[in-house]
Amino acid sequence: MARKTATMDPGPDAPAGAVPGLERLPAGPTLFVGRRAELAALRAAAARPASGRCPVLVLAGRPGSGRTALAARFARTVAADYPDGVLFARLSAPDGGRVPPARAARLLLEQLDPEAAVPLPGVVEDGRDEPGCVALREALAGLRVLLVLDDVRDAGQVWPLLADESGCLVLATTAGPLTGIEDIDPVILGGLDRTASGELLADLVGGTRVSCDPVGAADLAEACAARPAALRLMAGWLRGSAKTAVTDAARELNRVVGEEPAAGSAPDATAGAKNGSKNGAEPGPGKGSAKSSARSSAKGSAKGSAGAGKAGAGKAAPAGKPSGSEPGDAAEKKGEGATAPEVESAGDPAAWVKPGPEPAEPVPVPDNDPLLGAFTLLYRGLPAAQARMLRTLTLAPAQTADPRTASALVGCPVPDAAATLAALAERELLGEEAPAADGTPRYRVPGRLYPRLVRLREQEDRPAETELARARLLERLVRLTESARALLDPAGGPAPEPLPAALRLRSAEHARAWLLGERELLLGAVADAIGQGDLDGSAGRLVTALLRALPLTGAAAPADLYRLHELVLTVAERNRRPRRASAALLNLGDLQVSAGRWEQAAAHYRAALEHARTADDEPLCARALEGAAGCHRALGDAVRAADWYGRALGLRQSLGDHAAEARLLARVAEAHTAQRRFDEADREYRAALAVLRRIGDDRGRETVGAALADLRERVDAGW
Repeated sequence: MARKTATMDPGPDAPAGAVPGLERLPAGPTLFVGRRAELAALRAAAARPASGRCPVLVLAGRPGSGRTALAARFARTVAADYPDGVLFARLSAPDGGRVPPARAARLLLEQLDPEAAVPLPGVVEDGRDEPGCVALREALAGLRVLLVLDDVRDAGQVWPLLADESGCLVLATTAGPLTGIEDIDPVILGGLDRTASGELLADLVGGTRVSCDPVGAADLAEACAARPAALRLMAGWLRGSAKTAVTDAARELNRVVGEEPAAGSAPDATAGAKNGSKNGAEPGPGKGSAKSSARSSAKGSAKGSAGAGKAGAGKAAPAGKPSGSEPGDAAEKKGEGATAPEVESAGDPAAWVKPGPEPAEPVPVPDNDPLLGAFTLLYRGLPAAQARMLRTLTLAPAQTADPRTASALVGCPVPDAAATLAALAERELLGEEAPAADGTPRYRVPGRLYPRLVRLREQEDRPAETELARARLLERLVRLTESARALLDPAGGPAPEPLPAALRLRSAEHARAWLLGERELLLGAVADAIGQGDLDGSAGRLVTALLRALPLTGAAAPADLYRLHELVLTVAERNRRPRRASAALLNLGDLQVSAGRWEQAAAHYRAALEHARTADDEPLCARALEGAAGCHRALGDAVRAADWYGRALGLRQSLGDHAAEARLLARVAEAHTAQRRFDEADREYRAALAVLRRIGDDRGRETVGAALADLRERVDAGW
């Protein structure tokens, strides 16, 4: 049966006018039902008066509870109250990796002003003093902006981003504890109520099919623990099994949930299954035991989220009670009588966050969870090509792909990849992302399914096939990046061999939009390849292509280049290649100099000097010495500047580099002048003039001669 594509009426709360940034929100499900009580609780919390920092709303729920969809829905309903825009960032990768606040701040800054110069990252990526976090807070001053932070792991990711005034609003979704930030009342998501579950199944499967079997629909909703993600997966399975009754779907799901975990299961998932059994979710066939398992799963899900919220807030959240949800009642009763910690000062940023535990581990989805049971049913019925595509997408950067990257991963034509991606999304196995700048559709592997898909890939695909997929992806990205560079700078070298029409970038503007829109994924592809350790050659080609192309895009490039040179440094140090490591450190130092961060630059230059000495590379040593001397000069330390310039001068003289020798003689003279050692400065200027005269550099002679004349004039005047 064909899936319904009509969208539901957004309702009276939808914003009337366009607000910048709404297109960045996840597309979300076409059909959205229920959650009226939770939406009302969020709106009430957002309307409360705030002072000091911007208020924070927390939406807590286990994987598959629909927290991201609800957050996007809420953002669209209140966007009109934040006319300066809506910003969106995910703070966890599908594999559970934690996104540091520095990187999140950089993404949010670029959304706020694409032309703004993003600060280079600091030495430590956490904390309110990190340059990107400081710049974001300064940029948000005086604005009314809604920040949606999805899948937050810990409070340390959030509090460095909080603006110093109350005009903005932060909505954070989380699966686990969010301890530390003061004055938070979490809205807790359990399962959908019975009416909403029935509406969702009827809309996705077909009203007649569900209405003819209301008992079966209720059984299926209970087997899914009324979690939206599990219900959607089962709806996708029913659409592909036109002859299967809804009652049979519930029975089949109960059977799969009661199966023993597959061989090779991850330890955390197996542990989760065992814990579930201890709590009364005994696996086994039969309707009664499966229902008990579903109820236990639903209760455990909501209680876990409730505990997470209470740890962060220190008090209950009665406004967040899920509509018709038993777990919400239990969570509310559990929090009765709790008191909020005393807030020292609303205006003191140090009082906004209290010491909390170390960053939380990702919340696992146990093997006997109905969400994974629904996925297993759906996956077993997939055509081989779709199943392979789904497994292979776990290799995509950030598990996000468009038809270009998907076709490279599986080695098929782009139109075939586009059709397969659309089919997987139609069956609820992929989430639809905001399209690329050129309108290309993009999809993402849901984090709740990622661990199981990785396990399936390791079991069903040969290692050689996985490595080939990675290599094809990197080669495709290299060619796309090189073609973008050729369009942006036709005089910069020969263009690569033309790509097929479906892959081709059409113009310089298209190339720039592609580079800017995909640079996080491109940088992620480099990092993934380097992390594997066996594709350094391919990763190196992509790094080279990006280093040539990204500077052509504009002001956002320095931070990108910094990350690339850091990745080059990682490869060089791992492979014990000191010459390449020294070059990467010199580039990092140069970027720090361009940002006016002299102390950080000097540290990079000193590290580069050590690597250059290990490689016995005198030109690199001289370059590092000169860079460090320039930092001391900028910091006003003339004594150290003269020392480091003098050491660099000795190396340049031994190498016979006369142009560099003259430049360094003038720098030494400047350092002597700053120390009021005028005779030594006069001597060095005259030596520089002699070298410049010998190599025939008339322009240099004019510059140095003017500096010498100025020095002598000041000495004669008694300076």
